[in-house]
Amino acid sequence: MEQQRQLILNGKMYKVMWQMSWPAVIAMVLYGLNNFLDGIFVGHLISNTALAAVGVAYPLAQFAQGFGTLIGTGVGSAVSIWIGADDKDKLNRAMGTVNFLTLLFSVAITIPCYIFAKELVYMMGGRGEILTLGTEYFRATILGSFFWIHGLALNMLIRAEGRMQTAAWMIAVGLIVDVALKPLFINTFGWGVSGAAWATNISMIIYMVLGVWYYASGKASFSTRFWSLKRDKIIIKEALSLGMPGFIMMVMIVIQNIVVFNVIAKYGKEVDVTFFTAVNRFYILLNTPLWGLMRALQPVSGMNFGAEKYERSIKAYRLFSFTGLVILIPFWFFVMYFPAGVLSVMIPNVTFTPNQLMDFRIYMSVLPALPFIFMAMVWFPSVENARPATVISILRQVVLYIPALLFIPMMYGIRSIYTISAVIEWIVFFGVIYAVWSNSRILKKSRIN
Repeated sequence: MEQQRQLILNGKMYKVMWQMSWPAVIAMVLYGLNNFLDGIFVGHLISNTALAAVGVAYPLAQFAQGFGTLIGTGVGSAVSIWIGADDKDKLNRAMGTVNFLTLLFSVAITIPCYIFAKELVYMMGGRGEILTLGTEYFRATILGSFFWIHGLALNMLIRAEGRMQTAAWMIAVGLIVDVALKPLFINTFGWGVSGAAWATNISMIIYMVLGVWYYASGKASFSTRFWSLKRDKIIIKEALSLGMPGFIMMVMIVIQNIVVFNVIAKYGKEVDVTFFTAVNRFYILLNTPLWGLMRALQPVSGMNFGAEKYERSIKAYRLFSFTGLVILIPFWFFVMYFPAGVLSVMIPNVTFTPNQLMDFRIYMSVLPALPFIFMAMVWFPSVENARPATVISILRQVVLYIPALLFIPMMYGIRSIYTISAVIEWIVFFGVIYAVWSNSRILKKSRIN
């Protein structure tokens, strides 16, 4: 670990980025494929209505995953800083807090979400058969909450250590299991949408078990008491503070989806729900390389900040952001030029209208701005200033998205949803650039003083 720590703190930044990023990008693309493959298997093996149902219910499942992100990002950001500062005491106490928060959050969401699953899917805009299938899918998914939360948190901690390759192969194993079980559960066993959910749940159980094996067998780069269960107030406070921006962003996305699907249910038809589900899943899939870069940036910026190398942390943000742009551009050109072929992968045997293809292009037009937004969301907590990321996440949804989605479609119809989303992302982009610039000036001044 000391060799890798020295590389992160003193090596050439391009070399650091390459060694940290490629396994992290692969890992997150594989992780994102779980969501994408749900859509493909459900759309092809069941029906387009089932695809719409999964699309309506999935944001609720993301809310559960958000707690894993809260723990993993919060404790992970802290772990990176503690490694940079060589704080062995806090590193040793970290795992007891991870286990405590996982157990607490799992119990807090699983029981009420299972009981009120139908009401929650209805709240998302599910009606008729979409409501029935969506409830079935969500109930099956929520029963795996503990494995989702703990598995995600442990894997994010492994990445926070800088061990991206280890995290990547663990995710790959889970994906292979998921791909193998989905057609078996959906078609052969006849479990339908719940089969898709249980295939993913089992893959997450394996994902979690691999994380447990890594820490329980002493393979971590720092000494820790894995089997402890402790409510450490100091670590909880720091973890929640650093992890809150990512969690708030996840909650805000769920709220945004609630509004979107209700608007579509009110002003559109079932085919519009299916179309938005497909568009949104492609959008999420194209974001997954950025998630990998985010996870790689976290230990790099965090360790350098902990070692008081502030300018190096700022340089890391810039380099990772532009690298994300370079990665996205080829895929962006492809989906912009061949939207019909892309969409037919998830929605078979459908002829898309010119308006639908234009809506798809408008929705995807923001991809070049996303690397700078995504990297900022993890960079701010890594330099112990989570507030800008939290404020941006809340303003993005509460001030911009929700009011716009509630009123503009009333006048211009559901097609305006795609334009609204694009315009808001570009507004957020300029706000993020300003916030990063302001925070960078503060860090540089504090280093001089």
